[in-house]
Amino acid sequence: MTAISNLELKRPIWQTAIILTLGFWLSASLVLDWVIMPSLYLSGMMSQAGFTTAGYTIFWNFNRMELLSAAVVLTGALALGKTQYHWRIGSIVLSGLLLTIAMLDTYFLTPQMCAIGVQLNLFEAAAAIPSTMNLLHGSYWLLELIKLVACGTLLNWCWREQV
Repeated sequence: MTAISNLELKRPIWQTAIILTLGFWLSASLVLDWVIMPSLYLSGMMSQAGFTTAGYTIFWNFNRMELLSAAVVLTGALALGKTQYHWRIGSIVLSGLLLTIAMLDTYFLTPQMCAIGVQLNLFEAAAAIPSTMNLLHGSYWLLELIKLVACGTLLNWCWREQV
């Protein structure tokens, strides 16, 4: 019984914050990318006139959550870099990359996709998806893949206490 009561938290608080934030962020990204968006696509919502508005609302909220998560992870990596003697410069670089990706998604890709996809003429039939939209979707998926790899790598480093 004394072995259980002598259990100490050996991780710095910032390392725990990074692990929890990355776990939440990674799981939320996977749910959005592999459950919500495919479900909307398969249900035919992409062909509806209101899809752009609904998509923008979903991604507006999600992108703000990503910015907050990226800020917490970068702050934690900077704090650990200042307080730990065995820190990796790679963790700060990956955290900065995650913040950059979140900012690109929030302030460039999402508004551009919304602007291209919005139907301004109510009397005109829905047009085909422009080629620019496919390019933006490809850019989004590339950034998403980089983000997932960076999140997974950083989570692995923090979990193994190699920050």
